[in-house]
Amino acid sequence: MELRLGFLASHEADNIKAILDKIQKKELEAFPKVIISNNKNSEVLTFGKKRGIPTFYLNENNTENLDETILETLKNHGVNLVILTKYFKKVGRKTIKAYPNKILNLHPSLLPKYGGKGMYGINIHKAVINSDDTESGITILLATEEYDQGKILAQQKVPRHKDDTIKTLAKRISKIENTLYPETLINIQNGKIKLDP
Repeated sequence: MELRLGFLASHEADNIKAILDKIQKKELEAFPKVIISNNKNSEVLTFGKKRGIPTFYLNENNTENLDETILETLKNHGVNLVILTKYFKKVGRKTIKAYPNKILNLHPSLLPKYGGKGMYGINIHKAVINSDDTESGITILLATEEYDQGKILAQQKVPRHKDDTIKTLAKRISKIENTLYPETLINIQNGKIKLDP
């Protein structure tokens, strides 16, 4: 399967950088087609422009019908696999229906723990720090209309240390994300991971 990737991200570009590094090293055969961000000051937009990838700033404030506009942008750029990289917005119904089992999401916990509405980014790490858990982790799953209910494609445990802060835990998890996300794409390409429901 030729992977033509469309990225949706709200802030950092680290996950995208990690994926593009694998493409550059020829470990992953994929083509970055477009980057969409809901944040005009996001690192991903600057990064995309530097790399010559078409970039779009789209959110509810500058776009009349956000879901349709995102879908149209992905389609116009020939995207066949959507990669959510710390995209802190719910993907619209039309986009999800147009890309069944073709939208990947990264969640910084071991789902089903710490999933659901409002559980994203720092909120998850805060919940782990406030718990008795000795580990956290990362889940890569298929995005659906329900928060964090899609098929799990890959998971990796990350230890939670007694002296961890939200910041130290988040940093450790972020480092593993940058390995697991590209590996998951490689395994989709070589057939080890199936996207069918």
